[in-house]
Amino acid sequence: MNLARTRSTATAATAVLAVLALATACNRESTDSAASGGDKPAIGIDLPRSDSDFWNSYAQYIEKGVKSDGIKALPISNSQNDVTKLVANVQVFQNTGAKAVVMAPQDTGAIASTLDTLASKKIPVISVDTRPDKGDVYMVVRADNRAYGTKACEFLGEQLGGKGKVAELQGALDSINGRDRSEAFSECMKTKFPKIKVFELPTDWKGDVASAKLQSLLAQHPDLNGIYMQAGGVFLQPTLALLEQKGLLKPAGQKGHISIISNDGIPQEFEAIRKGQIDATVSQPADLYAKYALYYAKAAAEGKTFEAGKTDHDSTIIKLPNGLEDQLPAPLVTKDNVDDKTLWGNNVGG
Repeated sequence: MNLARTRSTATAATAVLAVLALATACNRESTDSAASGGDKPAIGIDLPRSDSDFWNSYAQYIEKGVKSDGIKALPISNSQNDVTKLVANVQVFQNTGAKAVVMAPQDTGAIASTLDTLASKKIPVISVDTRPDKGDVYMVVRADNRAYGTKACEFLGEQLGGKGKVAELQGALDSINGRDRSEAFSECMKTKFPKIKVFELPTDWKGDVASAKLQSLLAQHPDLNGIYMQAGGVFLQPTLALLEQKGLLKPAGQKGHISIISNDGIPQEFEAIRKGQIDATVSQPADLYAKYALYYAKAAAEGKTFEAGKTDHDSTIIKLPNGLEDQLPAPLVTKDNVDDKTLWGNNVGG
């Protein structure tokens, strides 16, 4: 992978004013987070969305990391789950001197041409939480999402004694994360718990869609006794609100309790576990996503390279067809360890 530094072209300079006007007006965050870096290489950072508690926590960690690590960050943008905005924001980074770009593309297929453009300009890309289907990436900072689905399956299967009905609130299936979690959950259920009926509900990572589909399912199957939420950051609140409205929000251990496992590890999930409203979550490391996104962005901008293998931070880098991926650990959280102070969800704002 060629990590040589790029220089803005004359033609790009003429286009930047129009793009800046659009992207700055619609999608830019406060420029207060930009660090004064002197001769340090500039890093472009795009946040993927602000409608999820998980991603809002990630944004807080990014801003803290930029300041504490003295990173020269360009004004941080937010593409609001819109690939066209992401493309425009990346164009701004490219034209304002970015030597590396951090992004979290929610549509992992549609970003390929943008990655190709950045590669042609020799601007390395760090992709957080999502693995682009095509296009060169310097490093993907991500946990093993297949493990999320498997852990959720095994936990629910054991909770239900191997039989029952489970609603699976799937993420977007055009996302590698949605596919990984869904495929692993399905394979595990079919293999280990064949007497559990799984109802797959694609939601495109939208809480209102999840709530509407779950409501319809409950009308047809009032004996539903398990739920797997692939993203607590967007599904937790509407799911709990719906169950409460229908008188189905029974605490764990009480007759009629619906066993629920989630993914994310946000503080709200931890509180729901403490109250017995849900049973478990798999903690996505929002703090480590931010930490290592910035770490690899800085390394990429400085021309450093990495190889597949074990790391010094309890993870494994794997080889991809289009780059490398650092698979960070993501622990299962239940009532037994929900108060563990090492979990990022217990330290947000700290």
